[in-house]
Amino acid sequence: MKKQIDASAWDIRESFESFGFKKSVLRGIREAGFTEPSPIQKEAIPIILDGLDVIAQAQTGTGKTAAFGLPLINNLKNDGSIEVLIVTPTRELAMQVSDEIFKLGKYNRVKTISLFGGQPIKRQIELLEKKPQVIIATPGRLLDHLRNERLKNFCPSVVVLDESDEMLDMGFLDDIEEIFTYLSDDRQTLLFSATMPTPIKHLAQKILNNPKLIKVTPDDTTNQDIAQRYYIINEQEREDAIVRLIDSEMPQKAIIFTRMKKEADILSERLLLRGFKAGALHGDMEQRERVKSMKAFKDSTIDILVATDIAARGLDISGVSHVFNFHIPLNPESYVHRIGRTGRAGKKGIAITLATPLEFKELRRIKENTKASIELYEIPNIQDTMDKKDSSILEKILKHTISDDALRVYEQIRGNADMTQLVCKLLSMVLQESKVLGPNKIGLNKKDLNAFQFQLDSNRNKEKKDSKQGSRERDKSANKNHSRSRGKNERDYRGSKQDFKNKKSTKEIKKQQNGKSTKESKKDFNKKSTKGKR
Repeated sequence: MKKQIDASAWDIRESFESFGFKKSVLRGIREAGFTEPSPIQKEAIPIILDGLDVIAQAQTGTGKTAAFGLPLINNLKNDGSIEVLIVTPTRELAMQVSDEIFKLGKYNRVKTISLFGGQPIKRQIELLEKKPQVIIATPGRLLDHLRNERLKNFCPSVVVLDESDEMLDMGFLDDIEEIFTYLSDDRQTLLFSATMPTPIKHLAQKILNNPKLIKVTPDDTTNQDIAQRYYIINEQEREDAIVRLIDSEMPQKAIIFTRMKKEADILSERLLLRGFKAGALHGDMEQRERVKSMKAFKDSTIDILVATDIAARGLDISGVSHVFNFHIPLNPESYVHRIGRTGRAGKKGIAITLATPLEFKELRRIKENTKASIELYEIPNIQDTMDKKDSSILEKILKHTISDDALRVYEQIRGNADMTQLVCKLLSMVLQESKVLGPNKIGLNKKDLNAFQFQLDSNRNKEKKDSKQGSRERDKSANKNHSRSRGKNERDYRGSKQDFKNKKSTKEIKKQQNGKSTKESKKDFNKKSTKGKR
């Protein structure tokens, strides 16, 4: 009998121990550094432990992997079969989920395997023969294995769809439906998604059995820990704008999202030439290169990752302080997913979007759909950027711990050098690497921005006014036409009724006339007959 836990009875101060997890699972949780369950974990874990189907809607970066991973690890039977199937939209997310499940289940002897394209099938079959309890797979490669009957006695008792809305965006919905034709109906199904578009709701109706709905997404579908800004620029200023903003913001770790793969390569190369530690990530790269870029970003060998939407979806990399949208995302859902790479696990983040005046309507649509507060900013000039960088460098120097080696060198030069000159030379060396390049003015200034904003607001108010006026006129016209139509219908009805009466009268007259003529004909015939007898 599984332990029933009332999620509503939870207090924020309570820990993971209140779920009734095995000691081995709790040990893995402590080593992972988790102290308190996140909202999605508090809601989902008790229901999953009880073996029920779940639809869970929560923002990215809220601990969804642990929300389904921990109860699944706790409930493993370790009977030598594949007990859990987790389907993810991308290879990177598959590897990431696999790593996290493996770490959390470290003391439960959990074996995981990732199945995705770009790996030799033979190698994957060899790993499957080692009898892992958990498979994490992308739809395409999983379907390939299923169609070719490479997964023997495949009957997982739990199936998880992670980042379901992203699988929809990537066109995997038909593949997902086909995958479920290979699975047993006697299973627990968990669907996790940041957004809940209509096709995902329809999919849930097909594959889930009386699911429990969990929603921890606020009205503002973007994370409250993320400060969101946008900058209005001219099209030809994009590269200069992104470089100036990196100089000004000095991100610890940043992801720059581009629309095209080629654009990601070009921008990362330009950033490298300007002295930044940058790398690219996109779908045209070999799997080996993608893994290398991801590792370099995680290890901080590079601190700027220039990526396309699909390649970076679902990535959970700690310490991302900034997300830059080199272009406006194609839809509000993509915007939510992009900026969700920062502000994770309770940390603050900054999301910056570049837009041209022609793209402002798209940006406004994103604001309205996500109910996000995205503030308009002006790109700083060279002097403002230099002042900010100088202040940051000075702050770092003052906070830096004095080492024994520094004291030793200081003793050597104390009597032989002028301290003022020495400090100035050292600062010159440091500041030489922090030059600010590019044009002084980039994008619209405050005066232009205010005028632009005023013009947009005026146009919008005019559109609303015209829309209301047009609506009133249409209503009047409709009422007028309705009255005319009604009058015409009544006249037509009266006319038709009169016509019917007239037709009826005509028929009766003709009938009467026909009757009369028949009688007269009979009389004449009788007279003629009598005369003939005589």
